[in-house]
Amino acid sequence: MVEQQRGSALKSALVVVGSLAFAWLTVEMAFKPFLDSIRGAIAKSDPGRDPDGDGEEAGGPAASSPIETPSGEEAKGKKEDK
Repeated sequence: MVEQQRGSALKSALVVVGSLAFAWLTVEMAFKPFLDSIRGAIAKSDPGRDPDGDGEEAGGPAASSPIETPSGEEAKGKKEDK
């Protein structure tokens, strides 16, 4: 009886996994033009630009930040002092 329950549970799990894979493929095929344009825009986007659009560069210094983080050399110096 335990063997039959395990086999039934395995079959159910395989059906669920197969159904999820089929649903994923269906969504991918249904929205393919939309997803391709979105993925293309992401691939062409500039990683240095701030997506929030507050006008500051993403890689630039944040003058208004109250938290100061040590630069690479300062952090190395602190580790060596310990």
